[in-house]
Amino acid sequence: MLSKNEATDLLKIARNAIVHQIKNEVYLPDAKKETALNSHSGCFVTITQNGRLRGCIGNFQSQQPLYKEVAAMAVEAASHDPRFPPMSLKDLDNFKLEITILSPLEKIDDTDQIQVGTHGIYMIKGYNRGVLLPQVATEYGWDKEQFLQQTCIKAGLSEKSWQHPETEIFIFSGEIIHE
Repeated sequence: MLSKNEATDLLKIARNAIVHQIKNEVYLPDAKKETALNSHSGCFVTITQNGRLRGCIGNFQSQQPLYKEVAAMAVEAASHDPRFPPMSLKDLDNFKLEITILSPLEKIDDTDQIQVGTHGIYMIKGYNRGVLLPQVATEYGWDKEQFLQQTCIKAGLSEKSWQHPETEIFIFSGEIIHE
């Protein structure tokens, strides 16, 4: 669990990384002493505008400290989410951030292990992959089956693909911080 100050630091780092990227400026966050901010945890950075998704990108594992990973994923979410055009200067006045710090992935063989609202789902079948964060099911009011179906759709699979034995399903939890 992050302290309130650590969470605030990560949100500031994400915002600064986005602002500097859009202004074509280099941003290197100051080194952090806190153990939690130097962990090698995966994270996702979600950007919203007017209550709607504007970008969301992350990694399950990181080769760098969390505070640097947050900066990198913020830039990716702002400029490389293929669902949206890159953010521009006009977007800087109106966006909000959410950061999800991830637990390690856990492969499951029984979907009864999924707890809606607690777990996110990462699904793999062949070359198709899809992920939905823990908060997505709650935001949409989905039950477990709807959550599995929507993860299949996100992966570019038919909505019942989660039932096929060759589909790998992983769960994870996340600590969510937001502005």
